Amino acid sequence: MDTHSHESGLRQIPVLLRGETDSISGWLARPDTRRVALYIAVIFAGAGLYGAAVGFWRAPLQAVYNAIKFPLVVLLTTLANALINGMLAPLLGLDLRFRQSLLAVLMSFTVVAVILGSFSPVVLFIIWNTPPMGADPAVAAGAHSFLLVSQVALVAFAGVVGNLRLWQSLRRLGSNNNAARKVMLAWLAINLFLGSQISWMLRPFVGAPYLPVEFLRHDIFAGSFYEILFNHMRRLLFE
Repeated sequence: MDTHSHESGLRQIPVLLRGETDSISGWLARPDTRRVALYIAVIFAGAGLYGAAVGFWRAPLQAVYNAIKFPLVVLLTTLANALINGMLAPLLGLDLRFRQSLLAVLMSFTVVAVILGSFSPVVLFIIWNTPPMGADPAVAAGAHSFLLVSQVALVAFAGVVGNLRLWQSLRRLGSNNNAARKVMLAWLAINLFLGSQISWMLRPFVGAPYLPVEFLRHDIFAGSFYEILFNHMRRLLFE
C-alpha cells in the first residue's frame, strides 16, 4: 500500500492538493469520521478567510458575516451534491455508495477551500486598489460590479480545479474512464447550479453600496444568480 495512505491530520491536505490517486482512492474506499471532521475544519478556515476578504470592501461587519456564510455555502452545496451524486453515479456507470460520494465531494470542496483561502491576499490587494464605498455613486456601483464578477471567476476556477483533482481517483475507483468522465461532468454541472443558487440565497457577500449591511436579505428567493451576474457583466462592458 502507498505510504501516503497512512497520512493523518493536516498532512492529508497536501496529498489532496497533489491529487495522489493511491492515497485518495484508499480514503474513498474507507470513509473515516476524523477525516471528515478535518475537511470540514479546513473548509471553514479557507472559505472563511476568502469570504472575509471579499466582504471587507463593503464593511468590517460584512467581512464577519461572510466568514460565517461562505463556509456554509460550501457545506450546504457539498451535502446537496452528495445526495444527488449518490444517485447519479450508479446510473452513469460508477459504483459509488452514498458515503463515498459524500466523502469525494467533501474532498473536492476541501481543495476548493484551500485554493480560495490562498486567494484571500489577492482579493485584499484587489480591494485595496478598488474605489472605496465613499466614492461617487456611479463609481461605487461599477466597483461593486467588478468585485462581484471577479469573485465569481475566482470561485468558478477553484471549483473546476477541485473537481478535476479527483477525476483520476474516480477513474481508479471505478475502472471505467468513460463513466468517471460522465460523473465528473455531472458533478461540475450540479456544483455550478446548486452552488450559485445557494450563494444567491445567502447573499450578500460583496455587499451593494446602496443597501444596508445585513446577514441575509429579506427577499432571499427573489431573482436569480444568473440574472444578477448578467446585469453586472453588462454594466461593466457597456456602461
